[in-house]
Amino acid sequence: MHLQKEIAQQPAVIERLLNDGKTLTEAVATAIRDFNPGFACIAARGTSDNAAHYAQYMFGGLLRLPVMLATPSLHTVYGTPPDLSRALVIGVSQSGEAEDVRTVLSDANQQGALTLAITNFEESPLAQTAKYHLPLLAGRELSVAATKTYTAQLTVIAMLTGALAGNGSLWKDLGALPRLAAQALRLGDEIAAWSQRYRYINRLVTLGRGFNYATACEISLKVKELSYIASEGYSEANFRHGPIAAIDRGHPVILVSPHGKNLAGMVDMCQRLNELDAETLVISNNSDLLGQGRQAMTIPSTPEWLSPILAVMPGQIFAMQQALARGYEVDKPRGLSKVTITE
Repeated sequence: MHLQKEIAQQPAVIERLLNDGKTLTEAVATAIRDFNPGFACIAARGTSDNAAHYAQYMFGGLLRLPVMLATPSLHTVYGTPPDLSRALVIGVSQSGEAEDVRTVLSDANQQGALTLAITNFEESPLAQTAKYHLPLLAGRELSVAATKTYTAQLTVIAMLTGALAGNGSLWKDLGALPRLAAQALRLGDEIAAWSQRYRYINRLVTLGRGFNYATACEISLKVKELSYIASEGYSEANFRHGPIAAIDRGHPVILVSPHGKNLAGMVDMCQRLNELDAETLVISNNSDLLGQGRQAMTIPSTPEWLSPILAVMPGQIFAMQQALARGYEVDKPRGLSKVTITE
């Protein structure tokens, strides 16, 4: 089963990036500082779009650099690309084959922007279009559902942030990631023992906020891709503005909230969901919050800005276990292919 192997490979991929990718990352950071962008614009689709959400918080929160997400249809359908001439324009794609993402970077090149691709393939159209390329170094990913390439994308974004910040303590925190990722996977082994309880659910909500909004969205996507469950990822704050009305007894909700500035709000949300008799599944490293959930998925402690790299791993395992419990094809979900090209 390729998916299970690729989930297990994530610590090694992260370690490879930290060992072999630092010099190139620092060189790209120097070019970005020289260009001095007024803002960043990130183009991505699918899983890569969730990595882009993580970059919004990383660049905005640690670098104070405003970030917008691209609207590729303005480039490919309407032919009215916005002015990106003073932007750092980043295309994020596992395969580098996304034509609409490539078109955003091509238009940005013509406008004089600084372009960067983050992909797993140096010879891909996206990597060849961008002025700079940061490889994921993840090796070939055979399962259709992206796992190791997603956490590799997050790691590259975190490394680039560390290089741009010029903060040695950030690099020190990054250095602990391979060990912590391996620990997160070991802790995730416990999920198989209780996953059968959820084999008949057909709906799911995943909640996160801040850095882990990306995590909630990515877990929701993996559950949809692998288990065909109607899953929705929300910001915990947006969830309060209407969607919570759909929650009733037994409705499964995954809450992603490690130690950090959003913990208090998520504790309050978990209490409210428990009052509604929802089925709460918690991903955290906070014992109080973990104790409130029907199921607890523990992750190691790490600074909040790095926690999404660890917090997504129990979600990947949960999605895989749900597919196995239902007898679905894990490596080749129905209706999906490894490379999806949109224009």
